[in-house]
Amino acid sequence: MPSGAEHSVAVIGGDGIGPEVTAEALKVVAASGVRLETHAYDLGAQHFATTGEVLADSVLEELRGFEAILLGAVGPPVGDTTIPPGTLERGLLLRLRFELDLYVNLRPFTGVPGAIAEGCHFVVVRENTEGTYAGEGGFLRKGTPQEIATQGSVNTRMGVERCVRFAFGLAEGRDRHRLTLVHKSNVLTFAGDLWQRTLDDVSVDFPGVAIDYNHVDAACIYLVDQPSRYDVIVTDNLFGDILTDLAGAVTGGIGFAASANLNPARTGPSLFEPVHGAAHDIAGTGRANPLAAISSAALMLEHLGETDAADRVSKAVGGYIADHYQSHADDPFPSTAAVGDAIAERL
Repeated sequence: MPSGAEHSVAVIGGDGIGPEVTAEALKVVAASGVRLETHAYDLGAQHFATTGEVLADSVLEELRGFEAILLGAVGPPVGDTTIPPGTLERGLLLRLRFELDLYVNLRPFTGVPGAIAEGCHFVVVRENTEGTYAGEGGFLRKGTPQEIATQGSVNTRMGVERCVRFAFGLAEGRDRHRLTLVHKSNVLTFAGDLWQRTLDDVSVDFPGVAIDYNHVDAACIYLVDQPSRYDVIVTDNLFGDILTDLAGAVTGGIGFAASANLNPARTGPSLFEPVHGAAHDIAGTGRANPLAAISSAALMLEHLGETDAADRVSKAVGGYIADHYQSHADDPFPSTAAVGDAIAERL
């Protein structure tokens, strides 16, 4: 049963379908019996277009005071060129990851009926604050025929080890006790070497976990034709970004894919979001799939210590998927709100 405590949660609905799927996630949380004190923040493409501001320092300081952040989606419509590339990604999403030290990006996957990876259960642990996303690099002689662009990859022993250690702990608590490092150590010989040595060193503390290694290109193949080989994958920021989109595709689509941006040290709030985009083309039509947002809320509940409610929400989502995609596979999509209602009713 729920603890009875009230949790403070910042809600960033964002753009496009973001507010719609976030509303269904909050509906399901309420049905679970967990009480949230929520505060809504208007951030994203529309906010930037209106104010010229991405994330004010004062708002960032307010966000630090919450237990968790629930985010829908941010981004302009496809083809909109009024917002320079990277403005929201670096100014909002990455800034939150870096400033709040959300160094683990946790993405669990379960193959839905009919998917390539039907019935497979695996988790990707993506390092979330380093690698090529750290922003090292720049231009020399920009706009000339001699232009040079560099983009570095930052990998620290501390950053790699805390991510790897988290992944080992996760694998230790799962049934298969298997951890696979994915990198490209045959070409990226410095970063790959650091990741492999760190994995080997940390493995001494987890003797019950079997370890494996795949080059990232091989992992892309295996996710398609041998997805059942994976239990927990640990990888760097860029490879994790690419692999998790592929993992979403082979398990049923990114409309099912949840994520948690975690600060395991709990020195600030963690952030939970579906991995799909703002999908402006279907905003307001009732066609947005809220299951990824609802599953992200389940990850949030688990982080908040509401493990019973988190388990009940996850089972309700799984039961709905099993029923809808087996018994009603040919039925039209019932609407965003109807899906949220159906999950809430199962609780």
